[in-house]
Amino acid sequence: MNARDKIRLTELAGCAGGASKMGPGALSDVLSSLRLPAHPDLLIGLDVSDDAAVYRLPDGSALVQTVDFFPPIVDDPYTFGAIAAANALSDVYAMGGRPILALAVAGFPEDLPSEVIRAILQGGADKVAEAGAVVAGGHTVVDKEPKYGLCVTGLVDPARVTPKANAQPGDVLLLTKALGTGLITTAAKQERASAEHLAAAVASMLMLNRRAAEIAARFVVHSATDITGFGLLGHAAEIARNSTVGLHIESRALPVLPGALEYAAAGIAPGGLHRNRAYLETNGYTRYAATFDQARKPLLFDPQTSGGLLIVLTPDEAARLEAAFAETDQACWRIGAVTQGAGIVVSGSAQSAEPRT
Repeated sequence: MNARDKIRLTELAGCAGGASKMGPGALSDVLSSLRLPAHPDLLIGLDVSDDAAVYRLPDGSALVQTVDFFPPIVDDPYTFGAIAAANALSDVYAMGGRPILALAVAGFPEDLPSEVIRAILQGGADKVAEAGAVVAGGHTVVDKEPKYGLCVTGLVDPARVTPKANAQPGDVLLLTKALGTGLITTAAKQERASAEHLAAAVASMLMLNRRAAEIAARFVVHSATDITGFGLLGHAAEIARNSTVGLHIESRALPVLPGALEYAAAGIAPGGLHRNRAYLETNGYTRYAATFDQARKPLLFDPQTSGGLLIVLTPDEAARLEAAFAETDQACWRIGAVTQGAGIVVSGSAQSAEPRT
């Protein structure tokens, strides 16, 4: 048995993956008084809560820049590296961009075997290569808890950026991955998840959002984001607030990874879920219809790692995009709509959560 087999990486971390993200309320409080200089070529910066920065270049194109890293969400080093890379790359896809270059950002305990570190870095590099980009270097520090991720640079046409804004009343919400990675990986950390359930969650986290983003780029997308540490409602709320609109989410239309609701019913939940819920339910911002099934509430706030894209577009464009997704077996679910007003209303009106493939 080598070092990779002996070490349980998740035991070295207090929290895992997207659940390690700073809570939305605390982060908002910190950033609210942060003063940064403006720049005419900075098209998207910290003044809005978006997935990545966008900077205009002299030739008329633009750079997309993002960074994302976290503690281990699985025990296998190579798989951890690959998931962390997929998660970081996703921000570029969410902005309508194409990743071209990545730098590794990592912290490792001094006694972590070199073969484990090498496997983490290799997993990340291979996933970046799958995205058609390249890892050109990085930076590491000594840390009590292992952490790994990427700073990713991409290219985007400024006219084709898909920000967390511009959603219009009547628009449709499409989601491209099932929910529940936080619930399942927390159960796995407690050694309470079945191998089958964990395997399904890992497969979802390893899947790049590349294909979904490339297909969506052929259509008129008003807004988009990827679902990660703030959970479905946390990231959807950023779109709603930036667009000055409300949202209606159909809870029974939400796709669920196998086992996620079972673990939620058993009281298993990552800490980030509770932080997300507290923030989104403040002052009645999130409201629940009488038809809402309370057992599905954890899905709304579960912090995702390498989650799917949430794509916002008109009903006609949504129907065409769904047809294009079906031609390539890219799953998607119609989970709600944009409404007038403010806040999020969650109902249970949809009859099924079968993917439109």
